[in-house]
Amino acid sequence: MTTHQLVVSFITWFVICYFILLNCGYLLLNLMSILTLRRKGQEKILDNLPQVYSGLEPPISLLVPAYNEEATIAASVRSMLQLQYSELEIIVINDGSKDGTLEVLKEEFSLLPFPEAYRVQIETKPINGIYRSRRYPNLRVIDKVNGGKADSLNAGINASRYPLFCGVDADSILQRDSLQRVVKPFLHDPDMVATGGTVRVANGCDVKGGFLTGVGLPNNIWALFQVVEYLRAFLFGRLGWSTINGMLIISGAFGVFRKDTVIMAGGYKPKTIGEDMELVVRMHRILRERKQRYRIEFVPDPVCWTEAPEDFQTLKNQRIRWQRGLSESLSANWGLMFNRNGGTPGWIAFPFMVLFEWLGPLMELGGYIFMALAYVFGWVSWEAAAVFLFVAIGLGILLSASGILLEELSFHIYPKGRHLAWLGLIVILENFGYRQLNSYWRLVGLWRWARQKEASWGAMTRKGSWQRK
Repeated sequence: MTTHQLVVSFITWFVICYFILLNCGYLLLNLMSILTLRRKGQEKILDNLPQVYSGLEPPISLLVPAYNEEATIAASVRSMLQLQYSELEIIVINDGSKDGTLEVLKEEFSLLPFPEAYRVQIETKPINGIYRSRRYPNLRVIDKVNGGKADSLNAGINASRYPLFCGVDADSILQRDSLQRVVKPFLHDPDMVATGGTVRVANGCDVKGGFLTGVGLPNNIWALFQVVEYLRAFLFGRLGWSTINGMLIISGAFGVFRKDTVIMAGGYKPKTIGEDMELVVRMHRILRERKQRYRIEFVPDPVCWTEAPEDFQTLKNQRIRWQRGLSESLSANWGLMFNRNGGTPGWIAFPFMVLFEWLGPLMELGGYIFMALAYVFGWVSWEAAAVFLFVAIGLGILLSASGILLEELSFHIYPKGRHLAWLGLIVILENFGYRQLNSYWRLVGLWRWARQKEASWGAMTRKGSWQRK
């Protein structure tokens, strides 16, 4: 065998083994999530009984950073005002919006300037003013100079009065009992420092008066792809990591944190795109270094519905930002990996993220390109090419299909048969173009991070077509 053949053979086996490890790793996470789902299913039996903790939940501050959210901000705030929770305050942080976000808030909720003492525990951009609603005493709005989402959350933390805070995206719709469910782990475990809830795609659903009244699927193909993607990666993937206390990401759209722990860790980093993941990874690193007992948990049943991008350019920009945020989060907390006190986060979760999420787009696209060229030039046999397609495409379909199956068995959110038929079709179609395109976008994000090109929070095009007053 010549040197050329040896090199080709080595690369071929490396690529095939990488894709096997990638898909089997996520399948293992799905299997681990079943253990948690079984336990959660047993706990649901008790939900119909009188609740011991009803009315005794710790008070919580809802922080809602808003930048150019004119289309959805009113419905989102209305839904939060009607949440079932004993004691909460809602703080909307207008981050220097250039549209009518602040004017909509003033008109909808009768805001007036409020001379409030503002305690600076974390440095932020200057505050222009604080407003309070005449109709809703627990609603305040902070108007500040634009500083990005992380800076807005820090301003909200400074203004918050309660020991727990929940960061919620301004385009999000919460179910009425979402807060009660996502706070439960804090009642059961004194070492709990953060919890995250499920985020689902609201496109195609019917929202009235700030609440979801009907579940549906979007007509837009890009949004349909994201429904399957959210189930596969954002629901069962994170649930699997939570089982072993290795969850490194809590979605910025819906997460609850212990305020004193976040302040101790330094708050959100303003210059970071993925401020939600970076904070969680940093908390893991600092708490591990201090040898402090803690737990970070994913709660699958409290649902937050959010609008997914429906146009190519917005989706592309979002995925580029996400990959850059992932890169910043991992590189800023490199000391967690293989740390002697790192535990599951440092020895399993962090290396997994580096190998399959951070370097994933480079390895995946490189694998596709190499195998295509190798087959065209006759460097590999058709059998080897077929094996590659099976592990890259076949296992990918199996992974997404397992997510749909777990969804149907566990939550049954999409009740109609045609919904499942559409999702089954999307499970197949996404593996023939969308996932590869997503890998390319992530590669662009990785490249921009490597170049240290200046990035910003950016704007998300909101349609709000699924909302009705």
